Amino acid sequence: MHINSLAFDALTPSRIQGIRRGVEKESLRTLATGRLAITPHPKGLGSALTHPHITTDFSESQVELITGVHAGAQACLDELTQIQQMTMRELGDEMLWVSSMPCGLPQDDEIPLGQYGTSNVGRSKTVYRRGLGYRYGRRMQTISGIHYNWSLPDVSSEQYFGLIRNFRRHAFLLLYLFGASPAVCSTFVAGRQHQLQSLNAHTMYLPYATSLRMGRLGYQSDAQASLAVSYNSLEGYGSSLQGALTTAYPAYEAIGVRGPDGEYRQLATSLLQIENEFYGTIRPKRVIFPGERPLHALRERGVEYVEVRLMDLDPFETMGINSQTMRFLDVFLLHCLLRDSPPDTPQEIAALAHNQHHVAERGREPGLQLERGAGTVSLTDWGLELVEQLAPIARQLDAAHACTDYTAAVTAAVQGLHHPETLPSARVLRAVTEQFDGSFVAFARAQSLLTKQAMLDLPVPPDLQARFEQMAANSWQEQRRIEAADSLPFDRYLQEYLSPRHLVPVTKHTAKV
Repeated sequence: MHINSLAFDALTPSRIQGIRRGVEKESLRTLATGRLAITPHPKGLGSALTHPHITTDFSESQVELITGVHAGAQACLDELTQIQQMTMRELGDEMLWVSSMPCGLPQDDEIPLGQYGTSNVGRSKTVYRRGLGYRYGRRMQTISGIHYNWSLPDVSSEQYFGLIRNFRRHAFLLLYLFGASPAVCSTFVAGRQHQLQSLNAHTMYLPYATSLRMGRLGYQSDAQASLAVSYNSLEGYGSSLQGALTTAYPAYEAIGVRGPDGEYRQLATSLLQIENEFYGTIRPKRVIFPGERPLHALRERGVEYVEVRLMDLDPFETMGINSQTMRFLDVFLLHCLLRDSPPDTPQEIAALAHNQHHVAERGREPGLQLERGAGTVSLTDWGLELVEQLAPIARQLDAAHACTDYTAAVTAAVQGLHHPETLPSARVLRAVTEQFDGSFVAFARAQSLLTKQAMLDLPVPPDLQARFEQMAANSWQEQRRIEAADSLPFDRYLQEYLSPRHLVPVTKHTAKV
């Protein structure tokens, strides 16, 4: 595989400046003790259903911060900082957990589900989360991370799927460089089978792990592994997802849509309740209209951007990510787009899954071998090959932005490949071991307190305070409007929303290629 020279030449400065990115950041709300806060989402943060920048993910205790769309990495980080700053000021004695792997957790059924009011759409969001709890356990859903949304002008659906295939091939490099979850509180694995080792009485780890979040303990599902979704075309991807959304799955049929008490347990008995349940390191995405199914939007209007989903929260960064990492992602994603991207095969999909698990659990192990084609190659050699190919793209980005920041991001990656002890995962383990007597929770608690103080120490311009107060008030008003506008009984609403006919496009041009 090589860089497509025609595509590389088409990377003009104006097109480069058209790159857009946004960030979604998940964090658990915790008590100062390092235990999960099971209080409701603070009212001062507005409605989790309708606020444009502050919502909840799986749990009522899991805050999600969402930036707008930005032309520059630093501008994106600046907005994320403002959102986190204003969020932190509403938390009182609580704080945001800085690690992807959760804090000390209560019993599974005591982890509160996200609540979104009495509207049909709000109730359906809670039922969906209840279903996730039945299917995978609530603890798994408390894992948090950073999603990086990215687009480039004039990219077709076909080209975005080429990017996605290459991203999946080379995602091991991101797990290696930016994984920051090599250890976990023992409450997370209580009652589960695992291969972790004890670091102390309350901490489990693997000595060379980079991202337990992306390994077999994290967002993994044997049921979904049976899908083996291909990313060779929008048509094939859509067909795979539609099957998973409409075909009953025996284990989920056994749970039932409702319990004996009549309460909804899940939205459906299919392999996926809705599209968002499909776990992956990267997703093709499209902004949807109110009430529209995501798969319908993709099929109807094509891929608009990609969502990178494998980034851990970096506990050493106040925002969980820095602008240099964002710039590396920009270069990496452009490389995935410009490089030839042959179709994937079932054999390659299986090899990529093995590579992901190896790097997540053993990424810093000296001499680690990964599967590539019919043979194997060392992670370090493959990573250095890739980073060498990133250099000319970084130079083009630097030229377009009149800076040297993109080359610096690639240079830092070379250092990380040569010196694994400098990686976030190694730094986390070293700090846990040397400063906190082997306690992951004590380390993450201390970093969370530092982050909270850093946010509270930032000055608050009066216009910023007023803007967030207004957004919160508007969001509650919008939630009430949605609740008042409901006309269908909840059962009918679900039946209509989940109807398979809403997954297929109205127009013939399903894939904009």
